[in-house]
Amino acid sequence: MPVKTAKIKDMTKGWFVGNFEPTLYKTNDVEVAVKSYSAGTYENRHYHKIATEITVVINGTVEMNGVPYTRGDIIIMEPGEATDFLALTDAENVVVKLPGVNNDKYEI
Repeated sequence: MPVKTAKIKDMTKGWFVGNFEPTLYKTNDVEVAVKSYSAGTYENRHYHKIATEITVVINGTVEMNGVPYTRGDIIIMEPGEATDFLALTDAENVVVKLPGVNNDKYEI
């Protein structure tokens, strides 16, 4: 069986595992992304009703709910907990959502 490969640049917003297209591994169990942000990128306040979202800051400084986070910080947002997001510098995060639930993002 050949090895499956892909380029993160070909994935939508860095998402490469989950029940969407394109994906490297299709599943409803989890969603995984490597997300790159330019300084000043802002995402509106939102929450998930079902999924737990885990963010790992790989590089840079980001702010969630007014709290700055830097390289190595891990933030867990449980279902119903809301956050916004601001890249204070150019930044890169790994984001994991458990379970993988389509259409589970609710902007406030």
